Amino acid sequence: MPFDPVTTSLPEGVQLIQGRRFDDTRGWFMELHRRQPGDGGATLPDFCQDNVSLTAQAAVVRGLHFQRPPYAQAKLVTVLAGAILDILVDLRRGSPTFGRPAAVHMPASGGAHLFVPVGFAHGFCSLQPETLVHYKVSAPYAPGAEGGIAWDDPDLGIDWPFTAAEILVSEKDALLPRLRELPSIDWRLPATQLPRRQAHG
Repeated sequence: MPFDPVTTSLPEGVQLIQGRRFDDTRGWFMELHRRQPGDGGATLPDFCQDNVSLTAQAAVVRGLHFQRPPYAQAKLVTVLAGAILDILVDLRRGSPTFGRPAAVHMPASGGAHLFVPVGFAHGFCSLQPETLVHYKVSAPYAPGAEGGIAWDDPDLGIDWPFTAAEILVSEKDALLPRLRELPSIDWRLPATQLPRRQAHG
């Protein structure tokens, strides 16, 4: 379905980074992420895990997810095929944008990366079939630290590009609480030793 690009004002710490693509008659080549020599990690955090999701059809919502400290994750999101409406919600109490969703339209053809810092719930809606999303995370998957908020929380008022009847979510995501039911989270807690690699089951 056609969808007009939507980019709302981004909260503090969130970055939309334009990637460099090298095109020729074969297609294109792009570096997903490269740490610049001597930057000391000042721009982006160290990422320890790469995830890829394939969404077979349009109108699928994944999210809105986060991990609690000490396994809170920053993410670098890139769309490799298809297109998404990326949604993030600021969960940092005291932030001027707390509880306010932001939306970024991300087609694969745009070649952009979205950096989502610690302290945000994150998710997306697929706009095209066979949408492939790659995201780097700064902490490994930790089942005991998983959290989320409902994609259809009326207090958030997210303007999804499909009707509620058209949208497909997982059984797990359908049970996520509203933001007002979420206990306060102290995102300043220091990270601890990373857990052993765990399977998603």
